[in-house]
Amino acid sequence: MLPEQLQKFRDIVTLVDGARILLRPMIKEDHNLLSELFSSINSEDLRYFRHNVKDPTILKKWSTDLDYRQVIPLLALANDHVVGNASLHFGEGPRRHIGEIRLFLRRDFRKRGLGIKMLKVIVDIARRQGLHILTAEVIAENVKVIKAFENLGFNQNVALEDFFMFPDGECIDVKLMVMPLKMKIDEF
Repeated sequence: MLPEQLQKFRDIVTLVDGARILLRPMIKEDHNLLSELFSSINSEDLRYFRHNVKDPTILKKWSTDLDYRQVIPLLALANDHVVGNASLHFGEGPRRHIGEIRLFLRRDFRKRGLGIKMLKVIVDIARRQGLHILTAEVIAENVKVIKAFENLGFNQNVALEDFFMFPDGECIDVKLMVMPLKMKIDEF
């Protein structure tokens, strides 16, 4: 069940070009919207996914097996079409205080300010869920995305050499971006 503070969550954001986008949590009935979003991606974008989002069984599982204690998925809708999604993944056991952010935008909605607006919402959700630390893995070559995370308060914690492997076996470096959400208070 969706956490109480997110049950009625809706946010309308206006992009730099004036487009208005609805941000809201994904629900089980959003399977077709999710399928529509990922059916439009090209092979270059597909290389960067951890899962084959062209596989309908994966998308079905994501939408029907929603467990908001593990993942809170957020959709961005323009005129009833999903143009992006962001997700907050919760750690378990000794990492239960850590959340990981993942984000995907349709190509025609990139470089328009939507990504940063979605990140801000996910950071706010993470705070309300009581997380202490947020992380994101960003391809090292993607300097603009790294800069956007830094502008929100993330730090480049470590560079991970050959950390991401493409389907063809080629490896690429990743920057681990980290944002502390809970201030450490020194003992007096």
